Amino acid sequence: MQSDDPFDTGAGSILRQPKAVWATAGASVVAFMGIGLVDPILPSIAKGLNATASQVSLLFTSYFLITAVAMLVTGFVSSRIGGRRTLLLGLAFVVVFAGLAGTSDSVAQLVGYRAGWGLGNALFVSTALAVIVGAAAGGSAAAILLYESALGLGMACGPLLGALLGDASWRYPFFGTAFLMAVGFLCITAFLKEQPKPARKTSLLDPVRALGHGGLASAAISAFFYNYTFFTVLAFTPFVLNMTPYKSGAVFFAWGVLLAVFSVIVAPRLQERYGSLRVLGGSLVLLAADVVVLGYGAHTTAVVCTVLSGAFIGVNNTVYTELALGVSDAPRPVASAGYNFVRWFAAAAAPYLAPKIEEWSDIHVPFVVAGVTAAVGALVVAVRRTALTLPQALDSARAGGTPTAEEPEPRHAAEDSVTVFAN
Repeated sequence: MQSDDPFDTGAGSILRQPKAVWATAGASVVAFMGIGLVDPILPSIAKGLNATASQVSLLFTSYFLITAVAMLVTGFVSSRIGGRRTLLLGLAFVVVFAGLAGTSDSVAQLVGYRAGWGLGNALFVSTALAVIVGAAAGGSAAAILLYESALGLGMACGPLLGALLGDASWRYPFFGTAFLMAVGFLCITAFLKEQPKPARKTSLLDPVRALGHGGLASAAISAFFYNYTFFTVLAFTPFVLNMTPYKSGAVFFAWGVLLAVFSVIVAPRLQERYGSLRVLGGSLVLLAADVVVLGYGAHTTAVVCTVLSGAFIGVNNTVYTELALGVSDAPRPVASAGYNFVRWFAAAAAPYLAPKIEEWSDIHVPFVVAGVTAAVGALVVAVRRTALTLPQALDSARAGGTPTAEEPEPRHAAEDSVTVFAN
């Protein structure tokens, strides 16, 4: 009988891995920490550089705008120079630009350095999963679980590290990240051998061509609206909570823990019981309600809703990943790159627009807009339900098999989740 424990990897053990795998996984933790690192120190950065909330939020905008564009580049680069060199190139970018970010004297400098950091992070995380799977012992299941754990640990601990170091100075988290990534660079240099190059080189336009598939395009469009909501919570909420770095870090640590647990453990079980599209639509509607309450509630209510949003975001991430990688016949890396090329533009837009909307109206309206975008994401899923059905499910229905055409059949949720998030 198959175990229900997601940490049961059969013959492969997550702990029995070569040094190369541990080196790459450790660097992956730090890479994912960089996404939420600045969350608890955004008010401190604004104060230290005499900047407005909308100016400081450009730290996210520049980071994710470069990440979106880099989706067209990472496969092109790694298929030509190999996985190891791509990892080292990405790490080198992060070390340099994270270190420079800590020396910034203006918001403009900090935003520019953060953009360079985003390019390095995109090169690294888009390649790390393939490298871990290729170098791991005990099969891909243990390697994927290790990478998924690194993702969750990084997302949860990023705000904590930002709070711990940022309590003394907003500059220290950037220096700390540069130091940790430099350690990762040395470990990968020492322990990771060069990986085989793909048989076929990826072109810059392959991800864009993949979006010609109606199902993949529908998943990307729905995820675009969802990501606007996601990054309104991540980038704008710290200004609303107006807490010390320690307290804000604790809130987003709890948020990250829920995100990881619901992504790895809860989402696959909900999919098995209710079907992927029902779970995604319901989770998006609940997220929409949650962020509206967050915007209008008292301070304690806002804290609770912020933490609770991590659960819905974790479920959404897993299901969107499955749709993006399974709904079309494009190779997974290419489909993932095209999907992320679209959705990361929303991650770039939300941190800039949310503070601007507050300036134009009041503090509640940005969350109303975020609620509407989550609801639009759910509407796209409902309207494009047939297009979002996995091909194998449709084939089964046409052949007179078990009627599964209305729901994508869950594949390996952990594998898909880390692949799309990374790419």
